[in-house]
Amino acid sequence: MQTLREFTRKTKRGNILKIVREHYLRDDIGCGSELCRNCFQNEVYQLTSQHEIQCSLFKFPHYIVVDTNVVLDQIDVLEEDVLRNVIVLTTVLNEVKHKSSSIYKRFNELVHDRTRHFYVFVNEHHKDTYADREPDETANDRNDRAIRIATKWYDDHIRASQSSKDLERTGKTATRVILLTDDAGNRAKAEADGILVASAAEYVKSLEDFPLLMDKLSHKSFDSEKQALPQYPPHLSMKELLEGLRQKKLLQGAFQASRENYLEGSVNVESFEKGILIQGREALNRAVDGDLVAVELLPESEWSAPSEIVLEENNVYADDVPSEERAEQEKDMLQQVQAASAASAEERSPTGRIVGIVRRKWRQYCGILQPSLIEDTSRHIFVPADRKIPRIRIETRQAAKLQNQRIIVTIDTWPRNSRYPHGHFVRSLGPLGDMATENEVILLEHDVPHCKFSEEVLSFLPKMPWTIKAEDYAKRVDLRDLYICSVDPPGCTDIDDALHCRQLPNGNLEVGVHIADVSHFIRPGNALDKEAAARGTTVYLVGKRIDMVPELLSSNLCSLVGGVERFAFSCVWEVDHDANVISKRFHKSVIKSKRAMTYEEAQVLIDDPADQGEIAKSLRNLNKLAKILKKRRMDNGALVLASPEIRFQVDSETHEPLEVEAKQMRETNSMVEEFMLLANITVAEHIAAEFTECAVLRRHPRPPPTNFDPLVKAARYQGYQVDIESGLELAHSLDKCVKEDNPYFNTMIRILTTRCMMQAVYFISGSLQKEEYFHYGLAAPIYTHFTSPIRRYSDIMVHRLLAASIGADSTYAQLLERKSNEELCHNLNYRHKMAQYAGRASVALNTHLFFRGKEEDEEGYVLFVRKNALQVLIPKYGLEGTLYLKSDKDGKDGLERTKAQIIFTFNEEDHTQRCGNFVFHSFDPVTVRLSLDSSNVQHEKLVFRLVKPYIKGFSVEPKAGADDKESQAPPPTKKSKKDKKKK
Repeated sequence: MQTLREFTRKTKRGNILKIVREHYLRDDIGCGSELCRNCFQNEVYQLTSQHEIQCSLFKFPHYIVVDTNVVLDQIDVLEEDVLRNVIVLTTVLNEVKHKSSSIYKRFNELVHDRTRHFYVFVNEHHKDTYADREPDETANDRNDRAIRIATKWYDDHIRASQSSKDLERTGKTATRVILLTDDAGNRAKAEADGILVASAAEYVKSLEDFPLLMDKLSHKSFDSEKQALPQYPPHLSMKELLEGLRQKKLLQGAFQASRENYLEGSVNVESFEKGILIQGREALNRAVDGDLVAVELLPESEWSAPSEIVLEENNVYADDVPSEERAEQEKDMLQQVQAASAASAEERSPTGRIVGIVRRKWRQYCGILQPSLIEDTSRHIFVPADRKIPRIRIETRQAAKLQNQRIIVTIDTWPRNSRYPHGHFVRSLGPLGDMATENEVILLEHDVPHCKFSEEVLSFLPKMPWTIKAEDYAKRVDLRDLYICSVDPPGCTDIDDALHCRQLPNGNLEVGVHIADVSHFIRPGNALDKEAAARGTTVYLVGKRIDMVPELLSSNLCSLVGGVERFAFSCVWEVDHDANVISKRFHKSVIKSKRAMTYEEAQVLIDDPADQGEIAKSLRNLNKLAKILKKRRMDNGALVLASPEIRFQVDSETHEPLEVEAKQMRETNSMVEEFMLLANITVAEHIAAEFTECAVLRRHPRPPPTNFDPLVKAARYQGYQVDIESGLELAHSLDKCVKEDNPYFNTMIRILTTRCMMQAVYFISGSLQKEEYFHYGLAAPIYTHFTSPIRRYSDIMVHRLLAASIGADSTYAQLLERKSNEELCHNLNYRHKMAQYAGRASVALNTHLFFRGKEEDEEGYVLFVRKNALQVLIPKYGLEGTLYLKSDKDGKDGLERTKAQIIFTFNEEDHTQRCGNFVFHSFDPVTVRLSLDSSNVQHEKLVFRLVKPYIKGFSVEPKAGADDKESQAPPPTKKSKKDKKKK
């Protein structure tokens, strides 16, 4: 049977186009119930009578039909293993897919979980449940009507399928079908049609055996706030927002909340170099970090500047109501912020107020419950771990159990009359401070996909035992006889790359970089490929790795382990002894690495003149060539940057850090790096020439001159001139920043330089001009990533392009689509940035664990001087922290000090801090005491206290039991005017 669907559409030219579509209806679509003997049933997914739920609202067996809003708002309830026998109408499934891809993905997993008995009924193609759209009926009203028609049909159909005699004989009650909808209008119409109907909240509250399920209900409002006065201005309607944006009266951008000041934030707008400043609760107007917002720019006379003060919100409890006293306190705080801003009027920036939300970017948030002052209350305040996120009001009946637990909460809504957004409890992660729990928090807060690989993804892995077949050898170059070896960090199991170097008969050298051929195992477009693309990169935490691809590939079939035959993608050069490239070639190969070494083992081999084996000779030649290549890059203006990096020795059982030290760099690190760079540049040149519009490349933009201001000033006050006109001049300037009495000075200058850099990003060749391809840090006109396909999806894309260009693999449509590749690059840039942040957060967590219960005095250097603090670097541990010079009234540095006589004065001209006769400059040596402040259980921090130079009343006393030499040393001498004089 078929029906016709007709609708009209207006074309760009203004013509009216009538569209007629044939819509086929069937009478053989099964209902999915095991009670029915009339329909053809799919036995895999079936509604069953085995899981009856005790419900005080419907005291009989029943199946559930959910409408679209219930799925969108109550997905956390549906995911709990309580509700079963749920009928999913295709009308609902399609609406959810259209409105939220993330919830659709979660709901789809439920549908495919056979144990949950979620049955998809194709109501849009069933002859008895199809609803044609009526004249003047909105799409939403038509969908609601279709859901009611399907529910009514189901209920009648299931009742007709049950014999009254059988029910009487067994004493059972007839199974019915009920509709759950949170739309009051839809409920009223359903009741009028004789349908059993309830709201999601009513139904969940009636499940007497599962009282805690109520915690997961999405709350749009709380009873205590329904009569409360508005605390925020109203948001403009979407129609008003679009009109304002079109007329350019409003500006659109992503909102970024301040981490230090809860009354401040900014909105990044394309037409403004700096973000638009937002100050005050009313101006912030319920925006949450990440939201896409509309901003109204204030008159220039009302512009302000970032306050640069730390302002944390005082505790507000769940049952508090708005008061005049709190409003006055907030007014005073805002005046503090604006007063701090007014002090730097010349630095004023565009200031505005948020008038509407274009798109919310809410997610699930990790944090803790704030203890309540009232016993036996269900209303609580959730404090997120991320300081940028406001506190969230939730209802939970298990607060006592959740104290000292990390929990996850999601935001449901933020009404005008509520100080905080409303949300609901999702789940508990585990005890506060537990290593596994804290790692989970890091991964969730940095949006790192870390769930187990699905069965669908794993189904595309090779079947074990896997062996190389004869046809594979025929298609590849056989390099198993070459002396190929890999050099990696200790404990590395995902070995991406291997090297070889051998003498050619003509006297030249052949150098090969062999990269794991991951693209052979991950074919375009399958579930494994999509999962790898979504993850984007492998994430490395301390003692833990979250793989981009399943372990069978990352640590086994793709990893170039020693003594095992593996598929590789080889880049081979012929070079002379001065490292000049004579020729190059690319091919897929089969290799057998002769040895997998650590950097230290390779270094020992190179340095041992007695070892004249083939691998040792290969490594020495590679090392010699690498030094030439590095010097050539340096001469071209490549930068040698530095960052403080820490390495932890981790307990294999507890996973807690036993020892912490700065990472050691050897010649072999540089050797491997140089050939990886050469391979990446060589491949970039090749694919950019072959695919001018769709090559995946990586660029490092030149930083704007203002980025270098802290570096230039810090160097100038040390008597050094840093030239930033070009990368070459900057590199030469950095080389000259050397102090004989401070061997660490040059490293600190390079660390400061790293802070001035822009983020390197992936892009598609056709989207930019060739002069914009430049990689500033490497001084390379073109660059890409080819050498780590096990841990970077960008490299897989590059492998596919290279393979297609040499005929080693076939091309496919998406590979050459610029738009889809640009979207992939955007995701890769985001994932790469989040992976870096997650790695740093893991280092910070382990540093805190290491210093828990310890106090250590360590030598360090002032990295740079702030208005109220010194940023201090500890070379021994490769870590840095803040030594606060002024304590605010709340004692936020966690220390009890009497500072009546201690006054620090900041000099903006030469960036120094003076206290009496002591002057602190950047790069001055200091001794500090390190300890952990655990007063805030959610935000532990490493505290730096000054030991030397000794300032009475401010510095802490040297530790008892210090060595004799130190105890006999004279007290610190005051600096003379001659010492303080600058060059």
